[in-house]
Amino acid sequence: MNVKGATVVVTGANRGIGKALVDEFLAKGAKKVYAAARDTSKLAGWKGDSRVVPLKIDLADEGVIAAAAKTASDATILVNNAGALEFGSLLTGSLDAARRDLETNFFGTLRVIRAFAPVLEKNKPGVIANLLSVVSWASMPGIGGYSASKAASHSATLALRGELGKKGIDVLGVYPGPVDTDMAKGIELNKATPEHVAGEIVKGIENRTHYITPDPMAQQVYAGWKGDHAAVEAQFGSM
Repeated sequence: MNVKGATVVVTGANRGIGKALVDEFLAKGAKKVYAAARDTSKLAGWKGDSRVVPLKIDLADEGVIAAAAKTASDATILVNNAGALEFGSLLTGSLDAARRDLETNFFGTLRVIRAFAPVLEKNKPGVIANLLSVVSWASMPGIGGYSASKAASHSATLALRGELGKKGIDVLGVYPGPVDTDMAKGIELNKATPEHVAGEIVKGIENRTHYITPDPMAQQVYAGWKGDHAAVEAQFGSM
């Protein structure tokens, strides 16, 4: 997929990986980038750049999402980056927290895909890239709700790849390890920078890579998961 000249929608563009993705798409020659956020007043850094168009998307509001798809009717690439992370035990933690993970990361992402699929089909060829996680493959205690939501989104990515592929839309999964963002402040592991991850994501979109592993930990986990997924599950379970 040629990023140069493309029209891109990036959700969660107000910070972290999303903000870095907008910068990376611009650097690679995208014609237009819709920088999407629930609160567009928090979008910053592109003042005066006519290629960046603020776009309101609230993953919980189908009406807002439908309006966004109507506004961004020229989109050819959709990056579902917006998400949530709740910490806590699945046994003793808040069930509401687990519901928030699933509502945002699974159902919210699915709402956006359902709204934008007709747009991308009209403008095909198109690409959807879903920001998932290495915990899509094996869960970590303490973020069990998040892990479950990303596993569900991974499964949906596979299903949608088959369904939308027939309509000229390729569906890619992005599986980063920990990234140095506000959302991951509570995770005590080595972290990749948002800029590095964004660069690898855009490269993966250009190459239509179905499993984008944008950092060293992701690549190591993916190799292990393909070879012995039970060993990866045991490793993550002991963290």
